[in-house]
Amino acid sequence: MSGCPGSRTIDFSEKEEQSEGESGKRQSQLRQWPIQFHLVSPQAPYFQEKDILLVADCVPFALADFHKDYLKGKSIAIACPKLDSDQEVYIEKVKSLIDDSKINTLTVMIMQVPCCFGLVQVAKEGAEKATRKIPVKQVVVGIEGGVLSEEWI
Repeated sequence: MSGCPGSRTIDFSEKEEQSEGESGKRQSQLRQWPIQFHLVSPQAPYFQEKDILLVADCVPFALADFHKDYLKGKSIAIACPKLDSDQEVYIEKVKSLIDDSKINTLTVMIMQVPCCFGLVQVAKEGAEKATRKIPVKQVVVGIEGGVLSEEWI
């Protein structure tokens, strides 16, 4: 193995699910590694013909039930449109997810702050460059944790 062990592609989507109650410990709905958009490969098995979340880094911290309400049953990539460099790579990755991995849907989750809307633009540009057309949803999360809007774009 070469490179950082934390970058190794791991698909644990087959792990056994446990029932979730409203109290006590909940099981993580994360089914893959890595999740940072620069580190993921669009050809990874956990992206093939799946519903994908492209999530701004802050969203899971602001949205209390992120795992239960959004991540469950989906694959994920996270990014920060303000701090991440070389975002042109992200546009190509979105295109590859759509055309090569044949993803079903793409949901882009961002915070309400202006810099976050750059992630939506990345998704739109990648989708426009793709040959296949898929539904793309935008979810905007408020800085106090509520979902402000959800719309297909």
